[in-house]
Parts: sequence; C-alpha cells; structure tokens
Amino acid sequence: MNEDSIKARLLATTALASNYCLTLENAREMEKDEFVKEMLSLLPAIYLDFSSIDVEDLPEQSEFEYFASYVDEDFYESVRRNVETLMGPDDVFLETFEEDMKYSDTPIGSSVAECLADIFQPLCNYISVVRDSDGESAPAAFRECRENFEGYWSQTLCNVVRALNHIRYSPS
Repeated sequence: MNEDSIKARLLATTALASNYCLTLENAREMEKDEFVKEMLSLLPAIYLDFSSIDVEDLPEQSEFEYFASYVDEDFYESVRRNVETLMGPDDVFLETFEEDMKYSDTPIGSSVAECLADIFQPLCNYISVVRDSDGESAPAAFRECRENFEGYWSQTLCNVVRALNHIRYSPS
C-alpha cells in the first residue's frame, strides 16, 4: 500500500472513530432507537477498519512514543452514565464470553453502556493524539489503539453488537 493510500485509510478511520465518540458524548440527546441504529452502523465499520489495516504498512516509528490518556475517570463515567440512562432496562445483557462464566452456575450480566464506554476510551485517546499532533502521530497512535483492540476491546465490540442487535430486532 502506498503512503497516500495509508494516510487516506488512517484519515477515514480517524473520522469514523470521531463520529463514534461524538455519538456517545451526545447520547443523552438521542432517542434510544436512533442511538441503537447508529451504534449498529458504526461498530461493525470500526471493527472492520481496526482489523483490516495492516500495521506493517504503516510508516516505521523512529522511537517508541508514549501517549497520555485524554479520557479521565470523570469523562469515562459521564459517557457511561449518559448511555446507561438512555438504554434504561435494556442496558443489561447476559455475557457468554466472560471468563468467569466457565465457573459460574449463575448468569453473568454485562452493561451496554460500560462496553461502549470501554470502546470510547481508546478511540477518544486515538483521535485526540491525532488532532493534537496535526496528524503527525496518526500511525503511532493507530498502532497503540490497534494493540488495545487486539488485546481487549475487539471482543467487547463483538459482544455489545450482539446485545444491540437483540435490542433492535427482538420482538417487543
């Protein structure tokens, strides 16, 4: 992949991540059906972008870059609470991929709001680094976000899509 193509892919991924973050930040101003539909549009696209961009195609890093977190606990909790309020009783879903589920006789619940906030945190950090560096740190920031995707939030994304799909398409 040539450098211009890589830059265009990273720009599109950054725009997608930004749209996701803005949607979560503005969740309290949306109707639940509209929010669920928007999440079911954004989340698969985010998954596809973060799983299909090959980090080997990105420009080499000359040195390790450390990026501070832009999402503090209060910001995270604000986003989580707004989504939790919007989702109401639909916020809780049964989690079948929870490691503790193997050893439990009782179902383990998970929260749509917490899952979406867990995805929000690395994406918000990613877009903030890109914005603050005028795009110069986009490849390194993407690498870091991709590592977090592979290690943690890809499974969270898949799980919450399943729950949101159930909310949208299950008979009332």
